[in-house]
Amino acid sequence: MKQIIKEVFQAEEKVSEILKQARNKASEIRRSVEKENSEKMDDAKQKAREIIQTTVEDAKKEAEHIRQEKLEQARQEKDSLLKNKKETIDNLVDHICNIIINTTYEKDKK
Repeated sequence: MKQIIKEVFQAEEKVSEILKQARNKASEIRRSVEKENSEKMDDAKQKAREIIQTTVEDAKKEAEHIRQEKLEQARQEKDSLLKNKKETIDNLVDHICNIIINTTYEKDKK
């Protein structure tokens, strides 16, 4: 009877030790998984930052390209307008000069 009780206690101690080892192993695995997840999350955040930075840089380049196109278009329209209206502008300048000259001449006459 004593032997049976002794064997039961030994079995309980053995089971207790096995459970302790299993808990320790589970804790170790949990810490390892948490560390791995944290590293993966950090990597994902870094990749997201890189993607965002690249996207922003691309958007800035595209905006600058569009800006340059619009400026060039405005320059061409201005040049075209001035070219088409050159004679009118020259006539207007001549007319203004004549008005000034005639006004000055009329003042001098008086």
